[in-house]
Amino acid sequence: MGGFFGAVSHNDCISDVFFGTDYHSHLGTRRGGMTAYDPEKGFQRSIHSIENSPFRTKFEADISSMRGKLCIGSISDTDPQPILLRSKLGIYAVCNIGIINNAEKLREEMLDGSCTSFEAMSSGKVNSSALIGALISCKDSFEEGIRYAQERVEGTMSLLILTTDGIIAARDKLGRLPIVIGKRSDGFCCSFESFAFQKLGYETYRELLPGEIVKLSADGCQVLSEGHTDMKICTFLWTYYGYPNSIYEGVTVETMRTRNGEIMAETDIKNGKLPDVDYICGVPDSGVPHAIGYSNRSGIPFARPFIKYTPTWPRSFMPQSQAMRNRVAKMKLIPVHELIEGKKLLFVDDSIVRGTQMRETVDFLYANGAKEVHMRSACPPIMYGCKYLNFSRSTSELDLIARKIVDELEGAKGVEFIEEYSDTNTQRGKRLRDEICKRLRLTSLEFQSLEGTVKAVGLDGCKLCSYCWNGK
Repeated sequence: MGGFFGAVSHNDCISDVFFGTDYHSHLGTRRGGMTAYDPEKGFQRSIHSIENSPFRTKFEADISSMRGKLCIGSISDTDPQPILLRSKLGIYAVCNIGIINNAEKLREEMLDGSCTSFEAMSSGKVNSSALIGALISCKDSFEEGIRYAQERVEGTMSLLILTTDGIIAARDKLGRLPIVIGKRSDGFCCSFESFAFQKLGYETYRELLPGEIVKLSADGCQVLSEGHTDMKICTFLWTYYGYPNSIYEGVTVETMRTRNGEIMAETDIKNGKLPDVDYICGVPDSGVPHAIGYSNRSGIPFARPFIKYTPTWPRSFMPQSQAMRNRVAKMKLIPVHELIEGKKLLFVDDSIVRGTQMRETVDFLYANGAKEVHMRSACPPIMYGCKYLNFSRSTSELDLIARKIVDELEGAKGVEFIEEYSDTNTQRGKRLRDEICKRLRLTSLEFQSLEGTVKAVGLDGCKLCSYCWNGK
């Protein structure tokens, strides 16, 4: 995935961007970058690997030497960013978040046309921001160029551009990802996560509309291209990867998750599927508020039968190999024996993707004396790998445990019955749940419905992307 933060001020804003970018560290694990502009020092850029240590520790030394009233920062799970480009539009820095599915096709078209070469990374691939910059440079202004790039890119493209006199922010054309503008007495900032600027003294000015392009200066926010209301924002922002304090389209992540858990409990009660358990528990961290909501509505006490040890391994997906990710996930779970031994437990997790880490967790609970382990997924079965955002490591949809089972049961034609498999009240839905229970050693399993998820978010369902669940 990835995130970004930028600021433009009447005063030096390097430390603002340092802290603001650091607050996006939950969105990426590979690289961090900062670029600033100062009339005397010019453009200053620093990029570091954050695979083995966090953004903050890598950039603490850099911010003492950087200077400027214009600065952008990036957390990236893909390419080194921000990058510096020189074109007919001048020298500028650019960073982006999203995914370009037709990058190879665009690159070849550009090489066959007016573009003679691209700087290649060690992998031989072209940096996504370099490709975006080449598309932008096909036109005579940033506004025209960004609109052109948004039309040509298949996937999702939100970006920040740092020029010598301001920051241009552009939200992707269907608003799958957020950009929010903050305002302070001495300037403006722009951010993926709304909470990232609160501690810096900024107040929320407004969110950008899908497809909107603005230019920020220390004195104002100028609209370069109007946005629209045809939005398809990623619902998984609230369910899983958004930070609890964040607000997207007026909906706070933490309150959505709590409400989501309440709806799951109400559904289980209505369907007679509320099990007799000792505790409701959340798989930390993102599963916890869903579990609190479930506990509040069901009346069953909430407990934490294991605690994550996070000082050295804050994120289980940080290692690049799946085997190491599984090992780290296991090493982090420290049991509270008196809350596990002889107990019947119902866990709520944000999602079930491959099932590998969940199987490790369930085995861990049984090894520590759990009597029963029930599971509730805070979203529907994941049936499709996301093609709009870059937050999944799956190389095949058959890596997804639900989709894999459907394929094993019915082969290629099973995709015709995805809606039935997602519905707990159908024979196919019951069969899927029973099969996952058997493979993961669960006593029972239920998934939140798509209708329940949409209700928990509280936005019109037509404004939400649900592709990973139903292919729409």
